[in-house]
Amino acid sequence: MISRGFDAWWPSDKLAVRGYVEVLGHYREIAGIREQLKNRLLNDNGQRPDMFIGVDAPDFNLDLEGALKAEHIKTVHFVCPSIWAWRADRIEKIKRSADHVLCIFPFEPALLAAHGIAATFVGHPLAGVIPMQPDRRAARHELGLHEEDTVIAVLPGSRKSEIEYLASRFFQAVALVRQAQPAIKFVVPAVPLVKSRIEQLADAAGVRADLRILPGQSHTALAACDVTLIASGTATLEAALFKRPMVIAYNMNWLSYQIMRRKKLQTWIGLPNILCREFVVPELLQDAATPQALAAALLQWVDAKTAAPDKIAAVEQRFTTLHVELQRDTSQLASNAIQKILEA
Repeated sequence: MISRGFDAWWPSDKLAVRGYVEVLGHYREIAGIREQLKNRLLNDNGQRPDMFIGVDAPDFNLDLEGALKAEHIKTVHFVCPSIWAWRADRIEKIKRSADHVLCIFPFEPALLAAHGIAATFVGHPLAGVIPMQPDRRAARHELGLHEEDTVIAVLPGSRKSEIEYLASRFFQAVALVRQAQPAIKFVVPAVPLVKSRIEQLADAAGVRADLRILPGQSHTALAACDVTLIASGTATLEAALFKRPMVIAYNMNWLSYQIMRRKKLQTWIGLPNILCREFVVPELLQDAATPQALAAALLQWVDAKTAAPDKIAAVEQRFTTLHVELQRDTSQLASNAIQKILEA
């Protein structure tokens, strides 16, 4: 957005905190930013917005939207909070806060409508960006990999807290996989915010020399790989849209996990499994996400390339169906919905 000429009043990474206990150390700063933003938007200086569009970050945006809506500023929330997965009590806050919700999953508008919340399914923006048939050969050429290589993409997350809780386990799993099959290649996309820490943790695990740590390039890595070891989150849906088998893992502060587990409404935690409503790919969480278990799950996918190609094909077909379900002209549908709200 900055490259398109927008003015960032605060850096977006100020909100890049996940969990309950983890956010406590940042709460005062985040709450302060929200209060300053509310005051700036409500200041009667002739620049009050006609509409506020909150993009995700519901814990930050919904309260802000509620305050703005009370002052007769129209509010749109983009990406329905996952009330179907956990924290169903949030539905009333959405109703108070948002004039309209732009949904990225097809079942969400009916769920919101049952509670009197106007919503529009606009498709998932990633489904329009990621090709239906990813070009593995071109991606491997870009990364200097050979067509015959077996490639594992390792994605321990993009938040600092995720890296601290996951990266060491992931890299220890890499070491075990290399012991079993030394020829396997590993690529690790790393955003600038966490790249140096990822390198430190890879060194500590003794696998730094075995990894190709990329400057971002997560889509290239997912297009190039045969399987990915990946942190639970939006990246898992990206992997599914690239039609890649995966092992989903997550580890977080113990108390935060206990709180989240009690609020969980679904059997699954990974987005591909939630959307497919079955364990299409394995999930290893908290104490179950040991390096040994992660390595074993990865090697099962690697072995399936030759021993059970029909298993790989079934996953690819299921994810292709999911891709079709999510693919819409998101930009146009969102623009149309926003225009109607403004005209109303």
